[in-house]
Amino acid sequence: MDEQRLIETAQALVAGDRGLLAMDESTGTCNKRFAPLGIAQTPEARRAYRDMIVTTPRLGESISGAILYDETIRQQTLAGVPFAQALEAAGIVPGIKVDKGTKPLAGHPGELVTEGLDGLRERLAEYVSMGARFAKWRAVITIGPGIPTRGCIEANAHALARYAGLCQEAGLVPIVEPEVLMDGDHGLQRCADATAETLHEVFLQLRAQRVRLEGMLLKPNMVLPGLAAAEQADVDAVADATVRCLLRNVPAAMPGVAFLSGGQSARLASARLNAMNVKYRSRVPWALAFSYARALQQPALEAWRGEAANVPAAQQALRHRAECNRAARRGRYDADRDAAPGDGDGEGATLAAAQSMAPAQGDPNRADAKRGAPRQR
Repeated sequence: MDEQRLIETAQALVAGDRGLLAMDESTGTCNKRFAPLGIAQTPEARRAYRDMIVTTPRLGESISGAILYDETIRQQTLAGVPFAQALEAAGIVPGIKVDKGTKPLAGHPGELVTEGLDGLRERLAEYVSMGARFAKWRAVITIGPGIPTRGCIEANAHALARYAGLCQEAGLVPIVEPEVLMDGDHGLQRCADATAETLHEVFLQLRAQRVRLEGMLLKPNMVLPGLAAAEQADVDAVADATVRCLLRNVPAAMPGVAFLSGGQSARLASARLNAMNVKYRSRVPWALAFSYARALQQPALEAWRGEAANVPAAQQALRHRAECNRAARRGRYDADRDAAPGDGDGEGATLAAAQSMAPAQGDPNRADAKRGAPRQR
């Protein structure tokens, strides 16, 4: 293990106010997103879509790293360049999703565990030979009646730590992703409690597996009410709850926190990240960054629709969202000016409702609190 190289790569992934693009959707997930738009669900269509993403001009100005799926890292762009190599040429560090997905956890109804440790050492060596410099493993924690259980949290935290140790052994920076899902009608505090318990256990297990914290990144959920919760929180409440949870459970030695977007809409994911950086950027020990999938890609996917003639418009939409999130990292995102074609997801009509949840006049963060909107799947 080259510890210095791991540390340098981890720092590079959160440097320059940039963030990560998660384009590691499985074949099934990608096909599900293609189907409503009438896009062919074929390897050729997925390759063309990812070519559109990777060849977006100036994407590397806002994106530091891209997480690939196994199919993609084995493919080439339409110009015949391996995707990992094309990313490097664009100034973007190539990464790879290495887990094998979730399965029901035995003895724990309604809960899941992520699989993929078998043969992982050999897979990691192959991915390194293909140009990958970091990896990602996602664990899923569900909130519901009587769950999450201690057994589920421990099982997933242990798997994350085992994965992280194997990554560092192979020379890859591990991105550790314990996602507390947004599904459900739970409130903000219930999510905060589940997230805190999960993060506490994850870092206990990481220490037990001797993972070098300076050479890894955390990809957590934001602390949010459930999608079906009667009371939704404004962006400042989310920022406060999320950063408070992180400060209590995430060691300062780690260089960065790159949030997942989950079921958040594109603009709301940007607004919440912005609120965190406005209020806490100078007060936390780690970078507050992003590692978004749908919140970066969905407007571009809707603009592309599988048509080569739409590539310039789709790339413009992707670059716009990347630039918005780079601005959010700086605390300079302005949702009132964020109205790129194809990017609204219907949010314009709901901004007034979000504004009604803003703090009273005189609050120095009121302008940011007004920028939210109800999240959409």
